[in-house]
Amino acid sequence: MPRVDGREINQLRQVSIEPGFLEFAEGSALIKVGRTTVVCSATIEERVPQFIRGQGRGWITAEYSMLPRATLSRTDRSRSSLGGRTMEIQRLIGRSLRSVVQSQSLGERTITLDCDVIQADGGTRTAAVTGAYVALYQSLIGLVRKKILHHVPIDSAIAATSVGVVQGELLLDLCYEEDASADVDFNVVMSDKGEFVEIQGTGEDHPFSRDQMNNLLTLAENGIKQLIHIQKEVVNNL
Repeated sequence: MPRVDGREINQLRQVSIEPGFLEFAEGSALIKVGRTTVVCSATIEERVPQFIRGQGRGWITAEYSMLPRATLSRTDRSRSSLGGRTMEIQRLIGRSLRSVVQSQSLGERTITLDCDVIQADGGTRTAAVTGAYVALYQSLIGLVRKKILHHVPIDSAIAATSVGVVQGELLLDLCYEEDASADVDFNVVMSDKGEFVEIQGTGEDHPFSRDQMNNLLTLAENGIKQLIHIQKEVVNNL
């Protein structure tokens, strides 16, 4: 089956990550995955939520939003309560980054990762996780250079991608048209140790088999390894 953009079934879209995209944030990155574009920023605050106060450990949280014309038609700005999808994505990003941070080494600090989608063509949440890692790393290396921390308190790199079954084919890194027509759709978050942090899998129109699931995870793992390689090239030059 020919893909919409001519890629091979196991091929990522073109990926670029520009660190330090925002001048005033402690850490930031502009990530592009195909036409999907997300600005990620990290803000450090010398406080933690009430529920962990006094425990000597830090907290990583995230916020996610999409500009009104990030998509083909205008989406209203959220002016009050967050929608269920937005809350789900924010929690996914926060959980993903917390899983690789040494919270005790961070001290009683909160790092908020803001992920703002300026153009959406599928895979916005996975791009946000991948870009937020770079923004987080830059903010932490800044604390090390100021001699506030002794080391960057991160155990491993982490990235995410999507996979799915479209017209019977297993595809890596779905663009919007593929995602919208997928029979099975997975979002996968994995560390550079090969450990999965989150697997969100849904049979949209048909159930999927154990073999399909295993093959989709292998496809995602190979894609995430490539993303982590790109991340490491970026953070090694910070």
